[in-house]
Parts: sequence; structure tokens; C-alpha cells
Amino acid sequence: MRGPEGGSLGGHFSSVAATVYHARMTMPTSLPFTGDPDADRLLVEEPLALLIGFALDQQVTVQKAFSGPSELKRRLGHLDAARVAAMDPGDLDAVFRERPALHRFPGSMATKVAALCAAIANDYGNDAGRVWREATDGRDLEKRLLGLPGIGDMKAKSLIAVLGNRFGVRPPGYDAVAPTWPTLGDVDSAEALASYQAGKRARKAAARAAGDGADG
Repeated sequence: MRGPEGGSLGGHFSSVAATVYHARMTMPTSLPFTGDPDADRLLVEEPLALLIGFALDQQVTVQKAFSGPSELKRRLGHLDAARVAAMDPGDLDAVFRERPALHRFPGSMATKVAALCAAIANDYGNDAGRVWREATDGRDLEKRLLGLPGIGDMKAKSLIAVLGNRFGVRPPGYDAVAPTWPTLGDVDSAEALASYQAGKRARKAAARAAGDGADG
């Protein structure tokens, strides 16, 4: 499996992360987030795809958000952070708006993805995997994720769970920053994704009902 800079994501995880964290790596072949085998594989093969998927995971389904990186790569012909960041904003906006639009809010998401790619290009040598490979401990991992445009508190926690549960990236102090509630890190099959989404809908409905009761 080749990353966007020509490197193997599997090699990065096994040779670097295992050395630092002394953990048995559990390199998956894909992440079952989209229902499209190619899109699911890309989330594993290219670290930037995983980050872009999380950036897009807002007010759309998980399937739509995490299919976005694959479709963006198809439209651009690459997923190279520096090249995306260097694009004319209007051109990238047009790519996001091409039907079917990559997101419910293509304009704002094009801006967000450009900012994310700029951070990867400028702060991590155009190698998205360095965000977690070079984290010294759990707090540092969380800080690095929170420093990325488009990655807020909840997304950072979910990413930590995905990295720990699916890839075995568990630096010292991982448990102190890992979420204690259901996240995408618990999803290892299409059935698990359906269960996760059903639970999320139920929690949102309960929260709305509680809010309505308080207001009334």
C-alpha cells in the first residue's frame, strides 16, 4: 500500500510506531466506514485520507464524509497535501461543488480541507502520518490532532480511538486521552457501523427531548 508521498502507510506504522510504542500493530486492510471497498481501503492506505474524512464528518452521514477523500482523489488525480494547499481557492471550491457535491456545505469544506492540507504540508513535511507517528505520549497525540484545522475535541477523541483500536497506535498515556464512550474507533464492520449510527441517533433524540422538557 502506497501513501501519497510514495511511502507505505503500513511500513510507517510497523517500522516507526512499533519502535516508539512497542505495540503490536494491527494494520487493517480497510476501515468499514463507507460501504465502498476502494474508499474504505484508501482510509488505511493514505493517512491524509483519514484526516480529510474526519474533517468532512459534519452534518452529513459517516458514509458521505469518509467517501469524500476517495472522490476528491478521483477528481484531482492525487491526495497530496502540499498540492491541495497550493491550489487556487476558487478551483478547489469548484472541485468540491462538482455534482454530486463532496459535502452538504462544499464551499466551507473546501476551505477547511485546504487549511488542513496546509498544516500537514507546513508542519509535518507533507506526511500526514507523522501527526501520530511522532507523538511522544497520549497528551501529545491529542494536542497534535487538536492543532489541525477541522479537528475539534470530539473528532480528536474519535481519531484517537480509531488509531488505538484499529492501528494499535497507543503511545504512553494513551488511556488517559482515549474516549470512554462509543466512537468510530469501535466500528470494525458494516454491522457495527449501523449499530453505532443507530445509537448516535438515539442519543441525539434523547438530548433533544431533554432540552424540550427543560425549555417547556
